Amino acid sequence: MFIQKKSITVTEGHAEKMVERFAGEGVIEKQPGFIDMSVSKKKQRKGNEEVMILIRWESESAWKAWETSEIHLAGHRENRGKPSPSFILDSCQDLYYVLGQKEYTSP
Repeated sequence: MFIQKKSITVTEGHAEKMVERFAGEGVIEKQPGFIDMSVSKKKQRKGNEEVMILIRWESESAWKAWETSEIHLAGHRENRGKPSPSFILDSCQDLYYVLGQKEYTSP
């Protein structure tokens, strides 16, 4: 299994816009090798907000196929040259190989 983690920091009050963007229906869920996606908002009282997106793939090759797919690249081309929304302060992406896993077992 392969995990893609995106972290996006936005100004206070804008996290829901990012949650809607990533959690809404899209095309990624039809991509072969896609397992699931979780969209989370960091628990905090006030100040800048952080949204984390975890995408699980069957393999690194499945993720690479998505990254180089025409439908994914077309979405990026559509936004090329447009400024990012001013409420996005920072974003980063990390990639992980799953080397161990546990599942719930009843006592």
